[in-house]
Amino acid sequence: MKNNPIGIFDSGLGGLTAVREIQKIMPQEDIVYFGDTGRVPYGSKSREAINKYARQDARFLKKMGVKIIVAACGTVSSVAPDLSDELGLPYTGVVNPTCFTACQLTKNGRIGVIGTAATINSHSYKRRIQEKHPEFEVLEQHCQLFVSFVENGLVDPDDELVRLMVKRYMAPFKESGVDVIILGCTHFPLLADAIRREMGGGVTLIDSGKETAIYTKKILEEAGLLRDDDHIGEANYYVSDTPADFEKFAGLFLTASPKNRVEHINIEEY
Repeated sequence: MKNNPIGIFDSGLGGLTAVREIQKIMPQEDIVYFGDTGRVPYGSKSREAINKYARQDARFLKKMGVKIIVAACGTVSSVAPDLSDELGLPYTGVVNPTCFTACQLTKNGRIGVIGTAATINSHSYKRRIQEKHPEFEVLEQHCQLFVSFVENGLVDPDDELVRLMVKRYMAPFKESGVDVIILGCTHFPLLADAIRREMGGGVTLIDSGKETAIYTKKILEEAGLLRDDDHIGEANYYVSDTPADFEKFAGLFLTASPKNRVEHINIEEY
């Protein structure tokens, strides 16, 4: 079981930020990634649709023989239930590990959260933070356009459209004086440079993909499922739409294009 791959899913490309971080800290681990590119974005869908998609995505990964499933999607992590009992596998989303780090790093108790509309409307990050620290002020802002920009490779901080979009979404945070911003969608780290430029050096950005990778390693260690040999991990990628589009932009997230062929699957079969 410990030599089985790690399963990761997202609505599209964003979860590749978690893949990248897992490959950094657990290079011996194999990965199976599913990007639901045919139904992206999840953030504008109903709760019922998101729950359905999450279960289908997770069932596909379970069929691939994974040892843990990571919902590397802020929307799914915020809206869908924990599927560990249903699947009979360890399962984690991005909300808990990200909130933990944000609470550790804030100095003034003012935390900003950005995510899709579904994530922000669920108040999942705010609720988790204030369960532990009711004295903290949490300001939420949905940034639905961020997903579309990232999925289309529009992430250059020097691009005028990118700069204006970020400026508009970050305005409430600049006024409120937050010192930490949670990137509550795994697409958003690709816009981190543009956000830092707008917010200045006094604001810390929390990458949900990175924090989730760290937490995933902790789960595997505690369960005795962390691979401990000299194997060089490989990643296999599956999508629900055209593989060519995925391959075109995946390098933005992974820092290099996928080494293995990207395969199309019919997710409605799961």
